Amino acid sequence: MVIRLFVLPLVVLLGVLLAAPALAAPAQTPTDDGAGTVRTEDLRIDVRDGPARDQPQSLDATLYLPARTPAPAMLLAHGFGADKRSVAGEARSLAARGYVVLAWSARGFGQSTGQIALNNPDYEVADASQLIDWLAARPEVTKDGPGDPRVGVMGGSYGGALALLLAADDRRVDVTVPMITWNDLGQALFPNNAATGPLATTPAVGADAPDGVFKRSWASLFFGIGTRTGSGQAPDVCGRFLPEVCAGYVEAVRTGREPAALATYLQRSSPASVANRIQAPTLLVQGENDTLFGLDQADANARAIASGGGTVAVAWFNGGHDGGSPDSRTNARISAWLDHWLLRAGSAPPADFTYVLPSGVRSRSAPTQRTVTAPAYPQVAPRTGLALTGDEQAVVAPAGGVPGSISSIPGLSALAGGAAGGSGGGDDGDDEDDGGSGGSGGSGGSGGGAGGGGGASALLGRLAADLPGQAATFRTAPLADRTIVSGSPQVRIAVTTTGSAAPGAPAPSSGPVLFGKVYDVAPGQNGAPDTRSLLGNAVAPLRLPAQGGTRTVTVTLPAVAATVQAGHRLEVAIATTDQGFASPADPAVYRIALADPTLSVPEVPGEQTGGSTVPAGPLVAIGILLLGVVAAVVVGRVVAARRRRRDLEPGGDLAVDPELVDVPLVVRNLAKQYRNGFTAVRDVSFRVERGQVLGLLGPNGAGKTTTLRMLMGLLRPTAGELRVFGVRVTPGAPVLGRIGSFVEGPGFLPHLSGRANLELYWAATGRPIGEARMDEALEIAGLGTAVDRVVRTYSQGMRQRLAIAQAMLGLPDLLVLDEPTNGLDPPQIHAMREVLKQYASEGHRTVLVSSHLLAEVEQTCDHVVVMHRGEVVAAGEVAELVAGGQVAVAVAGDRDRAVVALRDAGFAAEADPEREDVVIAESGSTETERAAVVRVLVEAGVDVVGVGPRRRLEDAFLALIGEESR
Repeated sequence: MVIRLFVLPLVVLLGVLLAAPALAAPAQTPTDDGAGTVRTEDLRIDVRDGPARDQPQSLDATLYLPARTPAPAMLLAHGFGADKRSVAGEARSLAARGYVVLAWSARGFGQSTGQIALNNPDYEVADASQLIDWLAARPEVTKDGPGDPRVGVMGGSYGGALALLLAADDRRVDVTVPMITWNDLGQALFPNNAATGPLATTPAVGADAPDGVFKRSWASLFFGIGTRTGSGQAPDVCGRFLPEVCAGYVEAVRTGREPAALATYLQRSSPASVANRIQAPTLLVQGENDTLFGLDQADANARAIASGGGTVAVAWFNGGHDGGSPDSRTNARISAWLDHWLLRAGSAPPADFTYVLPSGVRSRSAPTQRTVTAPAYPQVAPRTGLALTGDEQAVVAPAGGVPGSISSIPGLSALAGGAAGGSGGGDDGDDEDDGGSGGSGGSGGSGGGAGGGGGASALLGRLAADLPGQAATFRTAPLADRTIVSGSPQVRIAVTTTGSAAPGAPAPSSGPVLFGKVYDVAPGQNGAPDTRSLLGNAVAPLRLPAQGGTRTVTVTLPAVAATVQAGHRLEVAIATTDQGFASPADPAVYRIALADPTLSVPEVPGEQTGGSTVPAGPLVAIGILLLGVVAAVVVGRVVAARRRRRDLEPGGDLAVDPELVDVPLVVRNLAKQYRNGFTAVRDVSFRVERGQVLGLLGPNGAGKTTTLRMLMGLLRPTAGELRVFGVRVTPGAPVLGRIGSFVEGPGFLPHLSGRANLELYWAATGRPIGEARMDEALEIAGLGTAVDRVVRTYSQGMRQRLAIAQAMLGLPDLLVLDEPTNGLDPPQIHAMREVLKQYASEGHRTVLVSSHLLAEVEQTCDHVVVMHRGEVVAAGEVAELVAGGQVAVAVAGDRDRAVVALRDAGFAAEADPEREDVVIAESGSTETERAAVVRVLVEAGVDVVGVGPRRRLEDAFLALIGEESR
């Protein structure tokens, strides 16, 4: 059985307010759940309630029958704002375990009649007692005596309080499991955590002082849900609430105080008034992530039940109204509790106290938590005193409490993935497991919120903010050891009212309203500021009497379960405002000091065990993020499609230049300037034709690699453009699929074979494996059988060949290689040279090579572009660049006669100063022009031994660089 709680954020709750549709006719038609084990009956049950039991009501209900009857019964109550449908899943689960389950919509909700009375004994409790009468008359229900069915009652939040009130009112209740509910509804909605006398010694004790601070956000949320009228009904400001409830709420909003009449009414609707009468074994399940009904409410219920001699056990879990359902351990404990007391199965379960310690952000994939088990809910909780420092501080309370500090927003943690105590701090070495599960549903019922998650709580805790001048802060030193907080820290403060914050205004008419909170402060790393996380995302409001002088009180700070890492500090803040509460209208200035420089921190010792479930909270948050990603992708594709259509139009980025559709590469006026003002490339232009092997030459820093990165779409040019087959190159442009590249070194997985590396690379492109033409690429690269060996066994030359093969996959029309022969020995360089020549010549493809090995470029490339300081200083055929317009002729015999013959024929000629048998003649770079030089010498009777260019590529390169450097 999995129990889920109906906890949704404020904005979601307000969007699912329930209407009251027209009442359906009575129905008792049995149905089957399809599995043949659970049968259901939809029905209406008539009851009479009110102070005189004279008000007839009709409750919409569903009966779930197990495979075998008679069987013990369970009353399953829903949460506020929901109805019987919200607990249908849990009802079926219980029925499948062998229980007769009765789920109903409380008066004022769903299709039941009546008005919302907030679990008043004269109304909702009286109705539930008559449901027990109804069960007593059913033959399917096991009886303990005449008119006494064996029955348990369970519910969350609104339903949890009903379970306690019913168990106190009707002794026929055999067991109860109230979850995330209240002890004192007045104290929950008007809390006051300022104690002037001694406090109880239990872990999560609250001060429970009178005249509290109105919890405006939560109260308004729930009143808003209840004011929704049914379809076809006239609008009503009170909606479905009883008039006295409505009047009390309206006055509370108007004054910011708890009206006396409402206080009396809420007291009757609170287990605090009757819990000491509960004898049914009670398992109190309370959420550690709950700013509506905190751990102090379960603490008070446990003390009251124990004081009356009842059997009580307590379980805290990482969740609550702000997000999170019970984890698997807690669900298993609930099942065992019910099975023993109703099914009489097994020995009596222990009355243990269990709580969950979220460990914060870990190095694993999800937040983690540990469960601590103590023998019983302790009447005395061990406490540690931590020294606090901080002088007396003056703080301002602005008029109306506006602007106000931020602590939490009702239900926000549910959307972000649950809560956890502490700000984490990395792996602390414990063997911890993942957090609780999650679900869905509505406020306080059975249905699901997000599971526990330390990461989400840390994030939300960091959103908390105190406004400058509105909070006094006191700090501990960095903690020497990891510290566990399991309950309500306490601090004694002295508060002095100094007068109005407005000159000439009268003194405040009411006493100070303050808000206590505890932050976990993690030290900043590498000079970063400290990180403050609000423990429990909760505050402890306190209201002090309107009297002069200094008042000293003990503040019971929010009860939490948290892990504070060693090296962190705890910081106590006493603020004058909080957006979730009503503040006095009058401005004031207060002086706040420590009356005792000690922060009292409770820690309940016990056996620590890892969790057993994967936290659903982070999964919910991830799911929401993934939905956002999917939406962004869809929007992005629509935008991209529109942009693509626009870009394909004439003049657009993807428009094809019809004159260049067969030209592999055209670079026009290319420039790249970085933000720091450095210009890596300026006004670079050149063109590469099909079948060419072009060398891109230049010293280090010439701009070669920057140019290649712009060609691959990895950098955006500052000016100019590159066009590949007529299409402008932009990041992600489809035309990049026609380019194969190897830039700035290969990178392969060494434990895989060469073939496996190539297959993985091609799979990443998303193209069919048949288009890779892998066998052809491997044949050209010349890897042979080595392609099936693991890469870690490859020599440097084999790695380079594999990189070339990777670039050749798909046999791209343009192959771009950056230093392909880097690290190769002479035989390997010769082999690489032949590979590149073969690739260009076969298939009429183009190769662009960037290299600093000039001799290899001269032997490999037929065209060259020389860059220096980001500019093109020469471009053309290698032969033309090497020749430089001169021809060197080796002659036999009289060299001077050869010089004279050439000059007489009109050629500029001279003897080579470095070689005694060579004549240098000015001529063109074509073979016809060189042949004319040789013809003149032969006709003059000079024997020609050899003809060739005057210099090598290295000479031409050095000459160009030298000329540019001068």
